[in-house]
Amino acid sequence: MAPPPHSKPENTLKRAQELIGVQQPQAALQLLHEHVISKRTRNSPIASLEPVMILFVELCVDLRKGKLAKDGLYQYKNTAQNTNVGTIELVFKKFIELAEQKVTEAQAKADEVQASLEPSLQTQNVDDLEASETPESILLSTVSGEQSRDRTDRAIVTPWLKFLWETYRTVLDIFKNNARLEIMYQSTAHQAFQFCSKYARKTEFRRLCELLRNHLQNAAKFSSQMHAINLSDPDTLQRHLDTRFQQLNVAVELELWQEAFRSVEDIHTLLNLSKRPAKNIMMANYFEKLTRIFLVSENYLFHAAAWSRYYNLLRQSAAAVASGQSPKKDNPAVTEAEMTKAASFVLLSALSIPVISTSRSRGALVDVDEARKNKNSRLTNLLGMSQAPTRAILFKDALSKGLLKRARPEIRELYNILEVDFHPLSICKKISPILAKIGADEEMTKYVGPLQQVILTRLFQQLSQVYDSVEIKFVLDLAQFPDPFQVTSGTIEKFIMNGCKKGDLSIRVDHATGVLTFDSDVFSSAKAMHPGSGAGSAEGELRSVQRLQSTPAEIVRSQLTRLAKSLFITCQYVDPSFNEERIKLKEAALARTAEGAEQEHQEALARREVISQKKEAALKALQAKESEEHTKRLLRQQQARDEEARRLAEEQRVRQQQRLQAEQERVAREEIQRQIEELKSTTKIAIDIPEDITDLNIRKIKLEALEKEKSQLQEQLRIAGKRIDHLERAYRKEEIKHLKDDYEHQKQADLEAYEQAKEEELKEAKQKHEEDVSLKHRLSRLVPQYQQFVTTVKQQRKSEFEKRSRQAQKDLEKQKADRVKEIKAKLAKEKREREEQERREREEEERQREEAEAKAKAEEEKRAKFAEDKAKREEERRKLDETARKQQQIEEEALARAAAKRAGPVAPERSLSREQPSEPAPSASGRPLLNLSGSKPSWREREAAKAAQGGGQPAAPAQAATSPEPAAGDAPKRSGYVLPALRSRGAEGSPASGWREREGSGRGPAGRTESPATGGRYEPPSARGSFRDTGRDRTQSPATGGGGYVHPARRGQQDGPRGRETERESQESLPPPAGAPSDGKYRPGAFRRTQG
Repeated sequence: MAPPPHSKPENTLKRAQELIGVQQPQAALQLLHEHVISKRTRNSPIASLEPVMILFVELCVDLRKGKLAKDGLYQYKNTAQNTNVGTIELVFKKFIELAEQKVTEAQAKADEVQASLEPSLQTQNVDDLEASETPESILLSTVSGEQSRDRTDRAIVTPWLKFLWETYRTVLDIFKNNARLEIMYQSTAHQAFQFCSKYARKTEFRRLCELLRNHLQNAAKFSSQMHAINLSDPDTLQRHLDTRFQQLNVAVELELWQEAFRSVEDIHTLLNLSKRPAKNIMMANYFEKLTRIFLVSENYLFHAAAWSRYYNLLRQSAAAVASGQSPKKDNPAVTEAEMTKAASFVLLSALSIPVISTSRSRGALVDVDEARKNKNSRLTNLLGMSQAPTRAILFKDALSKGLLKRARPEIRELYNILEVDFHPLSICKKISPILAKIGADEEMTKYVGPLQQVILTRLFQQLSQVYDSVEIKFVLDLAQFPDPFQVTSGTIEKFIMNGCKKGDLSIRVDHATGVLTFDSDVFSSAKAMHPGSGAGSAEGELRSVQRLQSTPAEIVRSQLTRLAKSLFITCQYVDPSFNEERIKLKEAALARTAEGAEQEHQEALARREVISQKKEAALKALQAKESEEHTKRLLRQQQARDEEARRLAEEQRVRQQQRLQAEQERVAREEIQRQIEELKSTTKIAIDIPEDITDLNIRKIKLEALEKEKSQLQEQLRIAGKRIDHLERAYRKEEIKHLKDDYEHQKQADLEAYEQAKEEELKEAKQKHEEDVSLKHRLSRLVPQYQQFVTTVKQQRKSEFEKRSRQAQKDLEKQKADRVKEIKAKLAKEKREREEQERREREEEERQREEAEAKAKAEEEKRAKFAEDKAKREEERRKLDETARKQQQIEEEALARAAAKRAGPVAPERSLSREQPSEPAPSASGRPLLNLSGSKPSWREREAAKAAQGGGQPAAPAQAATSPEPAAGDAPKRSGYVLPALRSRGAEGSPASGWREREGSGRGPAGRTESPATGGRYEPPSARGSFRDTGRDRTQSPATGGGGYVHPARRGQQDGPRGRETERESQESLPPPAGAPSDGKYRPGAFRRTQG
């Protein structure tokens, strides 16, 4: 019955418990399942949904409904994985625990059933839980009446084992590729491995390994999904490695060697992915399992290599633990006995490598198959070796590590016999006691077979060097081994044929004469004469068998070589010219080589350059081609993915529509069936229901049935009422006759009952009174003892109370004293801290006051320095003004004399000039003008002459010579260009009038009337200097007019065009003294640093 749409988890849980209480667990499970998979459940609180899931999994386990459990648990995982992972683990653990508990109970029940029956023969267990019932078992159960253990298990235990296996698979499928549930996934995998190991479930173990392998591949493929595991995380890879090691252990325990090898490959792949090195204890387990796998597969070469790797790991672990580089828990326990055992197995496994391979290869003349090379490469990678192992390499490595000293004595002696000594007639006799000791050890017994192959190989190899032919009987006598390791003549003959086929032996068997002939044909192939040269040999090129002499084939093959060497040596001794000619030819060859060496070197370099260019071009072309192919492949893959996505979306849409339609039809059918059942259960009349009934027909039939039932009920009630009325009337007529007798009888019975009850009550009261009186007399004797006991207890408690009161008073006084002492110490501490704070404040104030005084003193010194500098500048300015005035006077006198000279010669003046020659006037450039004969007047002189002729009366030469300052009214009127020396004689309104006077007196207008480049005063060319002097003693810019660099804040206080006008501004721009209040104005240089 489906819950209502608004059902809460609490209501659903209560309803399910009610159904379980009335023995309807199937209905309760269906109710919980529909509630769990409902979309409304996703919005329910996890705390209220968890009890529902617990009850749901309990019902699923009780009823063995694995599919319903998987649907509900998957939906619950999707609901709770983003909010609360702990509740998911709780529910799933409960699910697994219940399934395991059911299996345990089923086993106990099966044991009880089997114990009650007659014991029968034990049969084989069920091989496959998913196909437990075979036709043979069904027929056997039909015709057989015996109750065997196997049949009991099939009927009781196997169903629960199957359900437990489905439980593990369900949990692993739900938890796969989810980083939040990774730990639970790995723990479930470990539990599944324990299940397979405990119940010997080989088929389920294979499926479990394949399932885990597929999950790992899908995790790597869909790593971009939400909550996907990150295989590059070291912790995740470590958990997967732990799981694979557990898988390897179980596979070896179950003797599933193929799965064990695949597990080893999985471990190797994860180790290559892991950035964190594996622990030594894990790698020791890894190599130990590899030794068992290779031994079972009879791959003795890689078995010995695995033992060698295991021994090396033990040595490294012992060294790391001894030096403290690695903790003891991460390394295997290494003792001297373990090292001796491992060294013995390394040496024994290397000796057991067959010299002649027993594999089915295609003979010595065919190259090794490519598949065999790939297999050896894979096995080499699994062992972590750089190159494929060989028998010689393993022995060399063992000897370099000193394994002979650590190995057991019999193994050491066996090595010396097989690999060092040469004794063909006693090799088997010497090895027999060693084989007996090895055969007595259970772990080493498995090496006896391959050791016999090696012993026979060494026997025939050594015999072939001593004898040309031997009798078969003689060989059989030599090849004697202790019981039970005897070999037959057939075994030896088969061994000889295999060695000849592989090319390691060259022996002919003559059964007619019973002779073995070793091949001595001088023209035969010498490959068989070299041990290890055959296609199936495990030995390398270096022969490990002692050689007494060369074979005839080797002698014939080297005859011409030896003859050539002898002739060459003879020629050297007999013919001296032979050596001279040989030396000359050698020197000539060396000279030719030296001459062509450089050219050959250049050609080689050029050829290498061409080759590198061709390689680069080919590489670029290949890269471009690969890039293009990659792009095309990506486009094709993208198109295929798009097509697949569209197809899947369309299929999903069609399936969704079909599902919705089927769901609607199912709901409609269930509703019709429910109404039919309800109609049948509520009505007591026969109803004819057609097969093609619909919802409207059901309603119509229901109304007709209700009307018919109502009419029938009314008729029955009328008939029954009439019958009851008549019957009651008859009863009352008969009752009237017996009422008086019944009244008398009732009175008598009530009186007897009253008398009896009264008598019993009096009797009980009397008995109770007697018991109470006797109890009083018995207890009255205990009253003195009771009173004494009470008095004693009160006195003891009073003394104890007084004692505790005194102790409490003492403790109180002590605490009060401690508190007073603590308060006093606290007050003293606070007083010290306060005094210390006041002292620090006084010191800070004193320091600030000293700093203020120092700052004020520095400001006073600065102002005094500024006043002194100002007085110096005023003095310099006055000197410069005096110099300028004198220079101006000289220029005016010179101009006046020049003008008088151009106006006309005056005799008295010339006579006067002769008597008193005057100094030549300086030119405008600062140099005196020389009156040379033939010299042309300058442009200044021409302009002055034009101005004199244009207007005004010419000044007298005498006046020009004697007057230092002509009047302003005597200045001639000029137009056009005016000389700088004559600009002061213009009108008063002229912009240039009186600028020298203004600048000299400092009373000019506030406006700027001079060129900013002149600095406000005239300097003669001699004072200015020239550009040639700029690199010598020049220390200031020509535009500044001052001497040296002046800070921007002080530039207004030096000589310049506004010297007197900016004096007040300079005084105002001085920074206020220290401690004075600021007026808020900006003053340049107010914040500059003061030099200490």
